[in-house]
Amino acid sequence: MRRSHPSRATAWVAGYLVFVLAPLFALLIGTVGPARDFWTEFSAAIGYAGLAMMGLQFGLTARFRRVTEPWGEDVLYHLHRQLSLVAVALVIAHPVILFIVRPNLIGLLTFVDAPWRARFAVLSVVSLLVLVMTSLWRARLRMRYETWHHLHVVLAVAAVVTGLAHMVSWGFYLADPWKRALWISLTVFWIGLLAYVRIVRPLFMLRRPYTVTQVRAERGDTTTLVMEPDGHDGFHFEPGQFGWLTVWGGPFRITGHPFSFSGSAEAGEGSVEMSIRRLGDFTATVGTIPVGKRVYVDGPYGAFTIGNPADMHILIAGGVGITPMMSIIRTLADRHDNRPVILLYGATDWESITFREELDKIAGRLALTTVYVLTDPPADWTGERGFITADILRRHVPPPYDEHEYFICGPPPMMDSMETTLSTLGVPMSKYHSERYNFA
Repeated sequence: MRRSHPSRATAWVAGYLVFVLAPLFALLIGTVGPARDFWTEFSAAIGYAGLAMMGLQFGLTARFRRVTEPWGEDVLYHLHRQLSLVAVALVIAHPVILFIVRPNLIGLLTFVDAPWRARFAVLSVVSLLVLVMTSLWRARLRMRYETWHHLHVVLAVAAVVTGLAHMVSWGFYLADPWKRALWISLTVFWIGLLAYVRIVRPLFMLRRPYTVTQVRAERGDTTTLVMEPDGHDGFHFEPGQFGWLTVWGGPFRITGHPFSFSGSAEAGEGSVEMSIRRLGDFTATVGTIPVGKRVYVDGPYGAFTIGNPADMHILIAGGVGITPMMSIIRTLADRHDNRPVILLYGATDWESITFREELDKIAGRLALTTVYVLTDPPADWTGERGFITADILRRHVPPPYDEHEYFICGPPPMMDSMETTLSTLGVPMSKYHSERYNFA
């Protein structure tokens, strides 16, 4: 995560709160039903707030670059996940509180005999619960990413639409036509955000395809795709950014896959490279992609990029986290940047070190020092062993620590440890950046 644009970040947070709270306060204007007890009113309020948060979830994943710039796409996706849990908690708390203070309403759970306004509520809550459970337990349920993604979108739309139908049909706070129009308009806006991602953006992408010009096998069960723009100039990306790749099917396909660019940002003619490690599902098919295949790349995204004033760059990579680091290293070399670069690279063994040969060669064009940390080293290994730790960082990174710029990408435990270490070393948050890859 790159922490920048504080004023813009504050503005977007304020806007989010306005979208959640303003419709809630609007319900208190105009015609209002008879007074009820505090807990009934409180349950209604959190129900409305939960529905508003559910709708705005479509905006958090709509890939608007002006929204994602202050934090980075990965941060917004993790925020999306956490806010989903809050919204679900609010929506579930709404009927639970009502059943406690008004036990006679429990009879509405008899789906067959209940009025439609109660059925809509049940459908909305069930859709939300299935959505959350399949998201949290996708790996445990052994669901393919593509299957989960399709189900996720369908359940999200169903939860919001049936939630709105419940609210409108109950109508206690929506006696005024303008209030009903307000909430219906909000729902249309929320669904419109989804339509933007699934229809409008693909229409633009359809006119900007890429062609696979090279499929290159790398160490560490990794494959590099080299792609050239087909009939257009492509786009410019910053080293460390990523794009959404669609290979099998057109850009309207609901599932794209996020991968970091591994090539230099200075590459000419709009060429982009993605280096993808075989981890299952889609990644298992990357090596079979034929040269000449038409693909679609939506990007660039991400705030995991160089640019802050620094005397040197410290890159800390584990496993597949080397991909954005290679983009940074290649770009710095192409820009003839003379600042020192220290790469701490964690891998399983000597043979699985992706880009090992290139890192040796590029050291002649860049002041690059590479420190390999192996969990299963050969018998004659004299380098660092185990995992990248605070002690290893201190051994190879010279003080003053707060003058350097740090980039961290790899397994979550390593990233958590490094972020904690940098904080204890007095490195300000603006000087270290992290990229977490789980977008599901």
